[in-house]
Amino acid sequence: MQTTIPSMLITGVSSGVGLAAAQAFLRRGYRVFGSVRREADAARLRAELGEAFVPLLFDVTDAAAIGRAAAEVERILNGEPLRGLINNAGIAFGGPLLYQPVEVIRQHFEVNVLGVVQVTQAFLPMLGARVGFQGQPGRVLVIGSVSGQVAAPFMGAYVGAKHALEGLTASWRRELQLFGVPMVLIGLGVTQTPIWDKGIDLEPYHDTPYYAPAQRFVKFINRTRKTGLTPEYVAAKLVHIMETPRPKVRYTIAAEVFRAWIVPRLLPARVLDRLLGRSLGLAPARP
Repeated sequence: MQTTIPSMLITGVSSGVGLAAAQAFLRRGYRVFGSVRREADAARLRAELGEAFVPLLFDVTDAAAIGRAAAEVERILNGEPLRGLINNAGIAFGGPLLYQPVEVIRQHFEVNVLGVVQVTQAFLPMLGARVGFQGQPGRVLVIGSVSGQVAAPFMGAYVGAKHALEGLTASWRRELQLFGVPMVLIGLGVTQTPIWDKGIDLEPYHDTPYYAPAQRFVKFINRTRKTGLTPEYVAAKLVHIMETPRPKVRYTIAAEVFRAWIVPRLLPARVLDRLLGRSLGLAPARP
């Protein structure tokens, strides 16, 4: 039986959805372990969020730092289980795949896929995935994207990584039945977060034939962001998903679910190709 306050671990809490989720779970009475990459962010959040927030300093690509953080969390828990893990940390850098540096593409998979694997492997035993565990297992939430199944041009590296998470999470979820630990994929739509501020720099592609179509895509993204979900809205949904007795295996959280999720998946692929091609100036002119 759990005798202390429930504990959550959330990666990437310095801003955006991660920060809003940390605040939401703190308001619900949780102790929140949150990962950041910079000591300055750790100090800022420690002061802003109070004693129930415990910053963890690690990059999701740094296995040694993750190991140290896991040991620290285990020490603080002192035998109590983790209630949940939210894999939120991620990156998104746009660009045409023909010209995008392979190093940038590789970074998407290192952070958005292998980072999830490393963090989840490190903390699953504390969630109940171990022989001899007694008590109520925790659960794992993986922040994916509608882009994992609906592929936008000029976001290929991000789309590929999120698509990989779809398959990875499905396989892992089935394996975790052995321990009774649910794993849930969150298909997130466009949100009003800083991830897009950091990720769409078209200047390296100025002299390529993709520059004008990519500019149109950026304008579309900027318009969409204005009506995107707020981090606070997403955080409230994450609290519900973490606390509901029988979570679904996948949730789509998007501002315009019909347009952004249902319609693209119902349309034939070639039709969607043509629609996107014409709107962005990618389709060749008809004779």
